[in-house]
Amino acid sequence: MKKYYNFTAIIEKEDEGGFHAFCPTLSGCHTQGETFEETVNNIEDAVKLYLESLIAHNEPLPEEDIIIKPLRVAL
Repeated sequence: MKKYYNFTAIIEKEDEGGFHAFCPTLSGCHTQGETFEETVNNIEDAVKLYLESLIAHNEPLPEEDIIIKPLRVAL
C-alpha cells in the first residue's frame, strides 16, 4: 500500500518563457518546464526522487511547516 505525503510547490512564470518550480521544504528541489502542466509533472517527479533518496539513505522525511498567506498591500 502506498503512503502519500503532502508538500507545497511554488511555481513561477519565467520572463524568458516557461516555468520554474521548487519545494521550499526540500532544500535544492527545483525543476523547470516549458508549460505549466510539464512543470507540475516535473516537480512531482523531483519531489518523489528526493524522498526516495532520503529513504534509501535512511534519513528522516521532513515535515512541512509552511504557512501561505496572500497579502493585499495598498500604495
